[in-house]
Amino acid sequence: MRAVVQRVTEARVTVAGETVGAIEGPGLCVLVGVTHDDTPAKAAQLARKLWTLRLLPANAEGVEQSCSDLGAPLLVISQFTLYGDARKGRRPTWNAAAPGPVAEPLVDEVVAQLRALGAKVETGRFGADMQVALVNDGPFTVLVEV
Repeated sequence: MRAVVQRVTEARVTVAGETVGAIEGPGLCVLVGVTHDDTPAKAAQLARKLWTLRLLPANAEGVEQSCSDLGAPLLVISQFTLYGDARKGRRPTWNAAAPGPVAEPLVDEVVAQLRALGAKVETGRFGADMQVALVNDGPFTVLVEV
C-alpha cells in the first residue's frame, strides 16, 4: 500500500457538488493507493502508521505530535493513480494498481482500523469523480509505503 500524506489545516472532498467528507485541522489528508499483493494486514499496518506518525506541529517541549497525540482528524481518499507508472512514453500505465473489487475493501479496512484506534476519519467515495480541496500546512507532504 502507498499513501501520500499531507498535513492540513482543512480538507474536503466533493462529489457532484456534494461534500462527502471534510475535516478541520490540524489533521492529515491521506491519499491511499492499493496494489495487487496488498492484504488486510498491510491495511492495518498503514492505519497504525498514519495514526502515530509525528507530522503535526510540535508541543511546548518541541516534540512533533501525531494524530493519536492530539486526536486530530484524517480525511482518507482512495487514489489508484498512486500506482501509475509514467517512466516510459507519454501515457502512464495503471498495471500496478489493484482493480476496484480488490482495492475498495482494503481502503475500507484502513478506515476501519483507524476508527478502531480511536481516530475521527472522514472519507471520499470510492470510484467517484472526486474534487479534493485542502490547505496544506507547511507545506508538509510525505510518501508512506508498507
